[in-house]
Amino acid sequence: MASPILKKPCRWAEKTNLPMLHLMNEPTLPQNALSLLELNSMVSEVIATTLYDEYWVVAELADVAERGGHCYMDLIQRGDNTNTTVARASARCWRNRWAVLKPHFQRVAGQPLASGMKLMLKVRANFHENFGFSWIVNDIDPTFTLGDMARKRAEIVRILKEEGIFDDNRNLPFPLFAQRIAVISSATAAGYGDFCRQLEDNDYGYRFHTVLFPAVMQGEAVESSVIEALTEVNNRIDDFDCVVITRGGGATTDLSGFDALQLARIVAQFQLPVITAIGHDRDESVLDQIANVRVKTPTAAAAFLIDHLHKVDERVEQAGTRIAQIVEQRIQAEKNRLALTATRLTALFTVVKTQGEARLQTLLQRIQHTARQNMESAQYRLDLLQTSLLPLVLRKLSDERHRLDLLEQRTKALDPQLLLQRGYSITLHNGKALTDTDALHEGDVVVTRLAGGSFTSTVKTKS
Repeated sequence: MASPILKKPCRWAEKTNLPMLHLMNEPTLPQNALSLLELNSMVSEVIATTLYDEYWVVAELADVAERGGHCYMDLIQRGDNTNTTVARASARCWRNRWAVLKPHFQRVAGQPLASGMKLMLKVRANFHENFGFSWIVNDIDPTFTLGDMARKRAEIVRILKEEGIFDDNRNLPFPLFAQRIAVISSATAAGYGDFCRQLEDNDYGYRFHTVLFPAVMQGEAVESSVIEALTEVNNRIDDFDCVVITRGGGATTDLSGFDALQLARIVAQFQLPVITAIGHDRDESVLDQIANVRVKTPTAAAAFLIDHLHKVDERVEQAGTRIAQIVEQRIQAEKNRLALTATRLTALFTVVKTQGEARLQTLLQRIQHTARQNMESAQYRLDLLQTSLLPLVLRKLSDERHRLDLLEQRTKALDPQLLLQRGYSITLHNGKALTDTDALHEGDVVVTRLAGGSFTSTVKTKS
C-alpha cells in the first residue's frame, strides 16, 4: 500500500523538479514518517519564512578558507570569563560578494581575514537541503575589528598605568655607547637581515655586536615566544646595552600578539632599554607605547642606533676639542699670570732686598752692641770673681798643706818598717801577710821579714 504522503505532489518535489516516476520508485515509507529531504525542505521553508531579515552579528573567526572564489568561515563565541566555546556556526560569503568585501577589508584593516579576529558581519540565514545550515555573509565592518583591538590596547594601557609601570622602560637612560645589541626576531625574517647589514655597513665604521634570540613574530605564539626570548636576554643582561624587538612590518592585526598584558608587563619593567620596530608608522601596539624607543622598521632601528652612537661620538669629539681649548686658554692665562708675577716679583725683590739689608744691618748693630755689653759684663764679673777668689784660694791652699802634714805624720806612724825596727816581724805566704795559722799547711813555704832582712821557712807543724 502506497504512503499517503505520496498520493499527491508535494512542494519539495516541485522545488527539486524530480520526476514523479522516480519518486514512485522510492521505497515506501512507514506511515507518518518523513524522508530526510522532506524534513530538510520543511526546515528550509521555516527558516526562509521566519528569518528572512539580515542581522549584524559579532563573533570570533576560528577558521577561514577560500575555495573557488568563495570564502568559508567558522565562527565561534567564547565565554566571558573562560576560553570555552559557547556558540559555533558556519558562514559563507559567495564569490560575487566576496570579490567586493575582501579588498575593502584588507584596505581598511591592513590585512586579510585571519583566525583569532573579532568580526562584525551582516548575515542572513540559509538552510540548504543538501549542505545544511549556514549564515550567508553580505557585509563585514573592518572598523569594528580595528576598534576591538584598540579597546584591548586601551585596557592594557590602563592596567599598566594603575600598576605604576607604564613609563618604567621609557624613563630608562639610553646608554651612551650602545653597541651590544640583543635582537628578538624571527631568524628567517628579511627585516632582521636588513637590520644587521645596515649596522655592519654604517658610514662611520662603528662596530656593533648583535646576538639573535629567535622568536615567533606573528600568530598565537607571539606572546609566549617573545617572553621566552626576553627571559634568555635577562639571564645575560650584563652582556648587552639594549634590546631590539623587530618583525619587519606586517599587517595591522598581526600586531595583536604584541598587545598582551603579560608581555607588556615584562617589557615595561625590563632593566635594559627596549627598542620596538614591529609595525608601520600608522600602527602602534602596546609595546610601542611602553618601549624606550619606538621606530617603524628594522632599518629604522639600525639607523637610530647608528645615529645615536654618531651623536655620542660627536659629543666626545666636541668635548675633546672644548677641553683642548680650555686647557690652551688656561695655559695662556697662567703664562700671562706668571709673567705679571715675575715683573711684580722683580720689583718686590728689590724692595724686599733693601728692607732685608736694612733689617740685617740693624740686627748686626744690635748684636754687636749686645755682644759688647755682654763681654764687658762678663769681664766685670771675672774681675769680681778674681778679687774674691784669691784670698779663698790662698786660704784653701794653707788648709790643704796643713792637712797633708797631718796625713804625712800619720802615714809615718803606720810605716811597717818602724814596727820591724822595734823587733816585730811579718810572715808572708804567697806574698800575703799571715794573720792566722789556719791558712797554712804542713810543707808550705813562708817568708819572714825582719828589720835587718828576711828568711824562708818550711812549715812542719802548726799550733
